[in-house]
Amino acid sequence: MIAARGITKQFGDFVALDDVTIEIPDGSLTALLGPSGSGKSTLLRIIAGLETPDRGVVEIHGRDQTHVPPQRREIGFVFQHYAAFKHMTVRDNVAFGLKIRKQPKARIDARVNELLEIVGLAGHQKRYPNQLSGGQRQRMALARALAVEPRVLLLDEPFGALDAKVRADLREWLRRLHDEVHVTTILVTHDQEEAMSIADRIAVMDHGRIEQVGHPRELYDRPANRFVMGFLGPVSEIGGRLVRPHDIVIELEPSPGAHEAQITRIVHLGFEVRVELALARRDGVFAQLTRDEAQQLEVSEGDIVWLRATNALVEAPDPA
Repeated sequence: MIAARGITKQFGDFVALDDVTIEIPDGSLTALLGPSGSGKSTLLRIIAGLETPDRGVVEIHGRDQTHVPPQRREIGFVFQHYAAFKHMTVRDNVAFGLKIRKQPKARIDARVNELLEIVGLAGHQKRYPNQLSGGQRQRMALARALAVEPRVLLLDEPFGALDAKVRADLREWLRRLHDEVHVTTILVTHDQEEAMSIADRIAVMDHGRIEQVGHPRELYDRPANRFVMGFLGPVSEIGGRLVRPHDIVIELEPSPGAHEAQITRIVHLGFEVRVELALARRDGVFAQLTRDEAQQLEVSEGDIVWLRATNALVEAPDPA
């Protein structure tokens, strides 16, 4: 288990981390999720030993590692822009850490062959980094980090520089890889879909603090506060409460507790329909319907309807 306890870190007057405590279970894939400046990368770098906290303790597998150098923490680290050795082949890049540790040649060959097979680069051993696609370079980076058999794998926005299709493919691949190698993994990301799709647990961060930690579904269905709810998906406000767009029911007749609204726009998005609405004296909201639900309603832009929230989760403050 990795435990960060009471971690505080300042850069000048800026408080990057404010008394942060979190535990990462062995074998889990935990995402640190939050906007830019929330402290997630700083926390990762402190766990890696690349930064030293002003206060607090980092424990890895029960041992205080707060002041232990990075190379002695048995950690693999992959950055967004991975600095591969351009003059080395894929095979030599992956083998580098093992050679530095003076492992026997037979051991190096076996380990490199195993990892290149796992990451799908077995046929690219003799290529150089500039001959690989962005996704292939990141898979090489992960193989290189795993080569030395780290007890912990730290990933700092590893797919952030890639296009959406490659990023989606790689996160699915990363989940399969994790299920195969079972190394304790911490992923830093600002991409909610990425965190929700591959992580066992998510720690949502904002302004140097952890707002909530839990299973992705738990955070989505039972957010601790407005920030967590808003950061993990779209929200609308009806009757002073926040609600997910798919939890808004559109009715054609008034009913107790329903709120009158006018349809301003209907957008067909293939498998779903987005209905944008205006509530009296409030900002616009939108509801998310299936195509069948939209066809049954037979509504048009300009129609007056009534809205009912089936699962309003978090209290919203009264409007000013």
